[in-house]
Amino acid sequence: MSSPRPSAPCVLFDLDGTLVDSEPNYYEAGRRLLSRYGVTDFSWENHSRFIGVGTRETLTVLRAEYGIDASVDELLAGKNARYLELAGARTEVFPEMRTLVERLHGDGVVMAVASGSSRAAIEATLAVTGLDAYFPVCVSAEEVARGKPAPDVFLEAARRLGVEPSACVVVEDAVPGVEAAHAAGMRCIAVPSVRSAADEAVFRSAELLFPGGQAEFEAAAVLDRLTGG
Repeated sequence: MSSPRPSAPCVLFDLDGTLVDSEPNYYEAGRRLLSRYGVTDFSWENHSRFIGVGTRETLTVLRAEYGIDASVDELLAGKNARYLELAGARTEVFPEMRTLVERLHGDGVVMAVASGSSRAAIEATLAVTGLDAYFPVCVSAEEVARGKPAPDVFLEAARRLGVEPSACVVVEDAVPGVEAAHAAGMRCIAVPSVRSAADEAVFRSAELLFPGGQAEFEAAAVLDRLTGG
């Protein structure tokens, strides 16, 4: 592997909806979990409210909304178990994202994953997709005090990499992640997975925005911005 370029920033990737198309697995895991507690009408629309939000934070809200008589820890363990089963069977990497990761790795750019998912889910997903070879550092929201939109996961990733937050660029698909990146003092590349009128201003605050999401995303454009071509 070549030596890092002095001007190249470290790149911190969100995982779900950014690197991999894992939301269908998270939705199905949540649907199966909630059905166990008598919730039979949990739709994709309900799930989409929480894209980009940590699993614990999501379950805390759902527990209150549906009046579930179980602890958040119990719900978290149940959802993680269901998700790991689904993710281990099949998880897809977005093709242009794989190209970007491989090219950055080849250029010697240091990378990390900073995700709202559990550490077990992150490790399982990276392993099944083969992305684990590219990321020396992974930080889960369960390892820090606060999940996104708080900056904790990104700040911890920078700390473990031994770099200043200002030397990092975040790649994100959701509003809480964009907010967390800027709260950490980092630049952000936004590739929206879910977009509404209420989200427009947050996504426009990103230093580089692909309004069409993964369908519009081009690894080459990001490489030019990050490494100078």
